[in-house]
Amino acid sequence: MTKTVLLTGGAGYIGAHTFVALAKAGFSPLIFDNFSNADPDTPARIAQITGAAVPCVKGDLLDKPALAQVFADYDITAVIHFAAKKAVGESMRDPLAYIENNSVGLINLLNEMQNHATRAFVFSSSATVYGAPEHLPIPETAPLSFANPYGFTKLIGEQVLEQAASVNPQWAVGILRYFNPAGAHESGLLLQSPRNSAAPPENLMPRMLEVARGEQPFLTVFGDDYDTPDGTGVRDYIHITDLARGHVLSLQKLLETGQGHTVNLGTGRGYSVLEMIAAFKQASGQELPHKIMPRRAGDIASCYADVRRARELLGFTAEYGLLDMCASSWAGAQE
Repeated sequence: MTKTVLLTGGAGYIGAHTFVALAKAGFSPLIFDNFSNADPDTPARIAQITGAAVPCVKGDLLDKPALAQVFADYDITAVIHFAAKKAVGESMRDPLAYIENNSVGLINLLNEMQNHATRAFVFSSSATVYGAPEHLPIPETAPLSFANPYGFTKLIGEQVLEQAASVNPQWAVGILRYFNPAGAHESGLLLQSPRNSAAPPENLMPRMLEVARGEQPFLTVFGDDYDTPDGTGVRDYIHITDLARGHVLSLQKLLETGQGHTVNLGTGRGYSVLEMIAAFKQASGQELPHKIMPRRAGDIASCYADVRRARELLGFTAEYGLLDMCASSWAGAQE
């Protein structure tokens, strides 16, 4: 019998790709999403890729009865938790909304899992828990901090999970500290550009796509005075297909061993904003006019991963490069 895996926020960018990867690996993924930052037709597009119906429940983690109903209706083996607000700039403007959604929602979910003796849990964390890193590349043993309310909620999430596991060894928790996901599914049906989002995107790739499609006159580059080779911010970008595969490997390891782990998911290589612009032009043939503006509050200069632990514990190594991310994003944006 296949194992049912609940994906909270499973209709979002990372969740949808992970759904496809889990289905390919023989699991039965189930989406639970309020669609606040996801396209309503995402389940239908996933179905085109997988060739099978996509079970999906519309609901919110702050709605305890709705959450309880999902666990009553399905025999859930494990949970992968994506559902969280995630825009750094927005978190600076409305920190309480972020704390309520990301932290209270997590606790509601864990309580319901506890009620049903579901103990395998993969947590969508972030490199933001390292704050402004002291050393690069960043190992999982680096001091934890935060530079913005979004990062604060991810750090709270990790600490809540650590406390739960410390008193109940039945919990098997995989904490995945993402770096910067980019790219699109090879089908072109899933990409990092939610069509129903009222707010402008903050991540770099969706903003580049808007300019390439003529929806914006230029790309805003926030800051060119960082202590980096060209003055613009440096990030570790990981292809979404690699990131989704990392979730499958994490879940398989939890179910196999019953032991938790914390790993970075990145490539171990940093690219600046200007390098990203150049790579996108090379991959797509599109010019990306840009303007330098002041730094955004909450941003840091450089952030890229030490990826050795993911390789050693999970057998994970990124297979796709920057040009793959840019080319797949541009191809998907034209579908």
